[in-house]
Amino acid sequence: MDQNLFPGFELRDMEVGEGMRLRVRTDGSGPPLLLLHGHPQTHAIWHEVALELARRYTLVAPDLRGYGDSSRPPRLPDHSDYAKRAMALDVLHPMRQLGHERFDVLAHDHGARVAHRLAADHAEAVGRMVLLDIAPTLAMYEQTNETFARA
Repeated sequence: MDQNLFPGFELRDMEVGEGMRLRVRTDGSGPPLLLLHGHPQTHAIWHEVALELARRYTLVAPDLRGYGDSSRPPRLPDHSDYAKRAMALDVLHPMRQLGHERFDVLAHDHGARVAHRLAADHAEAVGRMVLLDIAPTLAMYEQTNETFARA
């Protein structure tokens, strides 16, 4: 990914357990803020706001499991390796490795669902959350037809 999108930010691969590795971009100063992207994006979706946010927050922006340059484990028959619970644990690991025991979260779409699971499973770690643009899944699938799918 073009470093020009995130001038001055550090890009690293972080081990998060069980052979999983997340690509993570970090920078800034101030309280920690975890940025989680949606589907089918990567952490790059935050590039237009990252510099401004980094003035007030220490940003941690990973590519979620299966996205961008993060690990893509083979799917288990029950899909538990891509469950929101597994992905929430993935993003908790780099935050703790970076010394952030408690942090805020800004998340979009699929990342917002991961953030919700993170807060449910690890409430002690999450301060505040802003969740953006979560598609109402049940309503969406109930209204899905061939025309919608092909579009």
